[in-house]
Amino acid sequence: MIPKLRFKDDNGNDFPAWNTTVRLEEISAFITKGATPTTYGFEWQIKGIYFFRNDCIKNNIFVYGDYSYISEEANEFLKRSEIRGDDIVIAITGDIGKVGLVPRKIKKANINQHLARIRIVKDAIPYFVYSYLGSNEMQRNYRKIKTGLSMAQLSLSQIRETRIPVVSIMEQQKIAEFLMEMDRIIETKKETVVAWQERKKGVMQKIFSQEVRFKDEDGENFPDWKEKKISDIFFKIKDKNKDGKNQNVITNSAEYGLINQREFFEKDIAVDGKMENYTVIKTGDFVYNPRKSKQAPYGPFNCYQLEEEGIVSPLYTCLRPKGNADEKYLLWYFKSGSWYRFIYENGAQNGARHDRVGMTDSLMQEIPVYLPQALEEQQKIADCLSALDDVINNYKETLTAWQELKKGLLQQIFV
Repeated sequence: MIPKLRFKDDNGNDFPAWNTTVRLEEISAFITKGATPTTYGFEWQIKGIYFFRNDCIKNNIFVYGDYSYISEEANEFLKRSEIRGDDIVIAITGDIGKVGLVPRKIKKANINQHLARIRIVKDAIPYFVYSYLGSNEMQRNYRKIKTGLSMAQLSLSQIRETRIPVVSIMEQQKIAEFLMEMDRIIETKKETVVAWQERKKGVMQKIFSQEVRFKDEDGENFPDWKEKKISDIFFKIKDKNKDGKNQNVITNSAEYGLINQREFFEKDIAVDGKMENYTVIKTGDFVYNPRKSKQAPYGPFNCYQLEEEGIVSPLYTCLRPKGNADEKYLLWYFKSGSWYRFIYENGAQNGARHDRVGMTDSLMQEIPVYLPQALEEQQKIADCLSALDDVINNYKETLTAWQELKKGLLQQIFV
């Protein structure tokens, strides 16, 4: 390995070349994987010791994920796979090879059987090894590995045999300090994004509860809001893709809105020859997806913004505005969640499947929409929230730029 980006020692001299490697097991304590405590008769706890699953790693960063708690007794029984700060966890099933560095504030935790633990004990700095394992080269190598099983798996022996470059501790330290400083900057940028998202959430809550009201151009109050129903504001779209010619399949995502299916999934989900029953949508139409998620606990409502006509699954409800309300206001209203209580109180929070809302056509038509009577007030609300979104997107772009910079530097260091 010949890095393109090298550091100098404190006297300005070159460090030794990276000419040799060692097996990962030579610089680590015993590399092992976790287990599921319930297999051994232990129950999950309300509080206790963190127990992490595969989703604790995202984009090669330790993010906690959907963790549980286990008892001290269970952790003692599973002592072999206990983790602590500066340990490296690596996915051995699913998205194999993805890695995370356990935060130092975690003093004691455990992992399931889909993760392996690497604990560096000599001749290397944990952050350096973690960065190397997360480099493009190593991630490509891990993705190529097959164990002969139908589901991709990374064996413990393959992890133990991973070759790690022999680099002087002083150079490792300089690399680690440099990259950790970038991490601190990136984390600060993330916190700024989250802070603005929380501000926007607070503003939305105050606007749609009418705690905050806008004034007209003369400083006078606008008329009171009125409670309408979906049926007052929308027609239900019934146009079907009868000849099957329209192949522009659109997915309704809580995070990304109405987006081309291939762009979202990176593959076609809809089956050719079975799209005649799909509904045709046009620019400005609204689409409801009953699938629940963290971002949209009662399913997302989104407005179709693309120029080309699209088609959506018959599982979705499609609505066309009657023109008596501002479309941007309506979109923000549905994003606000002001209609969630109605769904809950009408017992539709659970459908035939646990991940779907039990939404019927008749219930959909009855969903309340709290509407300012003045179109000008609707537009002021939409403009205000759109401006906040612009601020957040600018901060997100800055965050992305820093993340890409770090990724580029990693490629230069670990070529």
